[in-house]
Amino acid sequence: MDSKTKEQFVHSVFESIAPKYDMMNDIISFRRHKAWREFTMRKMNVQPGETAIDLCCGTCDWTISLAQASESGPMIGLDFSQNMLDVGAEKINRLGLDNQIRLVRGNAMELPFEDNTFDYATIGFALRNVPDLVKVIEEMQRVVKPGGMVVSLEASKPTWQPFKAIYYFYFQKILPLMGKLIAKKYDQYKWLPQSLINFPDYNQLADIFRSTGLTDVRVYPFFSGVAALHIGIKPPAAHKPEGD
Repeated sequence: MDSKTKEQFVHSVFESIAPKYDMMNDIISFRRHKAWREFTMRKMNVQPGETAIDLCCGTCDWTISLAQASESGPMIGLDFSQNMLDVGAEKINRLGLDNQIRLVRGNAMELPFEDNTFDYATIGFALRNVPDLVKVIEEMQRVVKPGGMVVSLEASKPTWQPFKAIYYFYFQKILPLMGKLIAKKYDQYKWLPQSLINFPDYNQLADIFRSTGLTDVRVYPFFSGVAALHIGIKPPAAHKPEGD
C-alpha cells in the first residue's frame, strides 16, 4: 500500500469507527490506555499557561487532559477525520473548554503552524497510522519551542515469549471479531493489528526520535511492551556569533 492509498484508507477507517471509538478503546486495552495517559501526563508535568498541539487527536481525550493541566494555555487538537473531531467537540463543549481548545482539521505531516509555537506536541495511538512517521516527528519538533517536548504514546510490540505469542493471537484474531460484534466493523479493526506489522518496536522508534535531532530521548514500555511512551526534547537554537 503506497502512502497516498494508506492515507485514504486510514481516513475511511477512522471516519467510520468514530461513534464507537472510545468504547472500543476501553475494551481493546482493558481500560489501560487511560492509566498510560495519566502516567504520560505525570512525566510531561504540564504547567499552568503552557501550550500544546495534540496531533491525530481523535475524540480529544488527551487534548482535554492537556487543557485541564494547563488551565489557561491555548490548546490545538488536530485530526484529518471530521467525524472524530465532531465527537471530540461535543466533549469539549460539555466541559466548557471551548475557549481554550481549538480543533483543526489538518494533516499531521504538514502542520499549519509556525516554527517554535508550542511547549508540547503530542500524538496518541496514531503514529503507526501515518504515511511517513519520520516526517510527522520532524513536524512535531518544528512547531515546538526550543526546549519543548515531543511526546508519542503508541501501541508497540512485546518482546517476551510466551506473552508475545498470546498478544499477537489476541490482536490479530480476537480483536477483529470484537470489532465485528460490538462496533459492527470487522475490516476496520482488522486493520489495527496490520498497522503494527511494519511499525518499529519501541527501541527502534527511540532511535528514530534521536535521528531527527531530538535530545534526552526517554522510553517507557508498558505491560511487556504492548504500548510505549516516547519523549524527546527539541534542542536549544544554535547561538549565532555576533556579526553574523
